Amino acid sequence: MLARMLRSVAVLLMPELAVFEFGVLCEVFGMDRSDDGLPVLEYRVCGVEAGKPVSTTGGVQVVPEYGLEGLRGADLVAVPATRMREFPEEALQALREAEAAGAILLSVCSGVFVLAAAGLLDGRKVTVHWHSVEELRERYPTVEVDPDVLYVDDGNLITSAGTAAGIDACLHLVRRELGSAVVNGIARRMVVPPQREGGQRQFIDRPVPEHSADSLGPLLDWMLTHLDREHTVADLARRATMSERTFARRFVNETGTTPLRWLTRQRVLHARRLLEDTDLPVDAVAARCGFGSATLLRHHFRKVVGVAPADYRRVFRTDEELVG
Repeated sequence: MLARMLRSVAVLLMPELAVFEFGVLCEVFGMDRSDDGLPVLEYRVCGVEAGKPVSTTGGVQVVPEYGLEGLRGADLVAVPATRMREFPEEALQALREAEAAGAILLSVCSGVFVLAAAGLLDGRKVTVHWHSVEELRERYPTVEVDPDVLYVDDGNLITSAGTAAGIDACLHLVRRELGSAVVNGIARRMVVPPQREGGQRQFIDRPVPEHSADSLGPLLDWMLTHLDREHTVADLARRATMSERTFARRFVNETGTTPLRWLTRQRVLHARRLLEDTDLPVDAVAARCGFGSATLLRHHFRKVVGVAPADYRRVFRTDEELVG
């Protein structure tokens, strides 16, 4: 917990602004909810120049009320996502000065590229949307990128993965700085869960890689349609008409992992779909996916996804909607 309470927020907009990520910051920090007894934060939307329209990816423009002077004295400086990768030096310098003055820095999705360009992430642990992980690593090799988590809290620096993970990071910061009662009130008005742990994995599918005609592709397809069966390396090698050693080597070369690990991930992926789309009890899900028992399913599911199957189902059931 940082010593001073969160009272003022400055949001720095860059051209090619992502509207949703900007909207997340507006919704969490910029709304007056005093009728619910919640604190009202001083909220400044800043650009390089006050009153100069900022382009977005959504076919509209946003006109910031403040210029870079709006970052001065803010307890929190937040940077939403942008498609830009080259940024005005005066904006980067304003970020450096805000950080030196003690501001907390928060990025949503690709907003992390702005902080990295300012040199504020060297040696720091961050995250970003899984689609941008390799680009961030290539552009800024001194930054430690965690590709799996929803957000990273590194004291005065909070970075988040894509889209909805920005909500999680913002609510986490509110909880950290203003307490559970405030974050629960904001989450209730937003009709979202008040907390998902930052260490929870980004929920992305891991599709089967494309294969050439003489590859293991047909075997992988067969395995996917028979996940409920027990598979050993010896059985799979015989089906592929290879020795066990050759099969194991070919499998790693083509998939990047071992047969057991690949099979476990595919079973977890299938379990995710069953939890989302069906009412099957966890025991039945485990059987259909080849885990054999609910206990084994829970173990592997938590290891791969980061949460228990029941918690995942509560959040991702396709036939349940949040209502206000």
